[in-house]
Amino acid sequence: MLVVHHQSYPVESAEFIQMAKIIAVTNQKGGVGKTTTSVNLAASLGANRHRVLLVDLDPQGNATMGSGVDKNHLEKGSSYEVIMGNVHLSKAVVPLSEAGYVLLPANGNLTAAEVELLDAKMREQRLRLALAQVKDKYDFILVDCPPSLSMLTVNALVAAHAALIPIQCEYYALEGLTSLISTIDKIRSRLNPQLRIAGLLRTMFDPRNNLANEVSAQLVTHFRDQLYTTIIPRNVRLAEAPSHGQPVLLYDRASRGALSYMALASEVARREANYPMS
Repeated sequence: MLVVHHQSYPVESAEFIQMAKIIAVTNQKGGVGKTTTSVNLAASLGANRHRVLLVDLDPQGNATMGSGVDKNHLEKGSSYEVIMGNVHLSKAVVPLSEAGYVLLPANGNLTAAEVELLDAKMREQRLRLALAQVKDKYDFILVDCPPSLSMLTVNALVAAHAALIPIQCEYYALEGLTSLISTIDKIRSRLNPQLRIAGLLRTMFDPRNNLANEVSAQLVTHFRDQLYTTIIPRNVRLAEAPSHGQPVLLYDRASRGALSYMALASEVARREANYPMS
């Protein structure tokens, strides 16, 4: 179990005030559409003329590969070098003009950060400090978190204004969600008072599945105001797009998957407009 240590830091100063809305896309359970959501929400927000940075903070580098960037040949650096303070974030990003966003890529090197951060100063603040350097260049910064409650995930939640939680409507969904919300509450109380839940997103949804409908109904009952209206369907084109290194908006913009993420982008932008920057 991840232990979040109580430590005092300045909550906000002029140095940390950021124009970009920072959203951590997180769920400690794998296979719920977290990376799919990160990549396709980034592309859809970009298509709506928002300036978007996608931060791959998962050592698997799936968001990197799904964006068409070879994680094994990152000449300018990666999120590992940035979070350890060895490279300025602006030097490591990869502009993806066709996809409509800028990417901070990741690969297996990021695994070393888990160990190195344990003894690092301000270890929970590293990503926040790095993102503060580009605070005025983006409208949205999305952070694709690893599927675990790790020090990397803590860095993402400490840096973020909000957490977007993809959730598959299956048997153990609510149990895992309870643990994640507990972690978010701890980080809000100890390290990041501004952190909130941006919304819960139902992913890979099949309305023909009775269990999926039952779990969805439970989510509506328990999280009505925090649940996104948009539902991401189970969609073949959406599943195929990563193998082509493209967001689904480029792979098949007329697909149900692409249309759903465009709807989500509009909903996210509309909701976030209700939370002006302090």
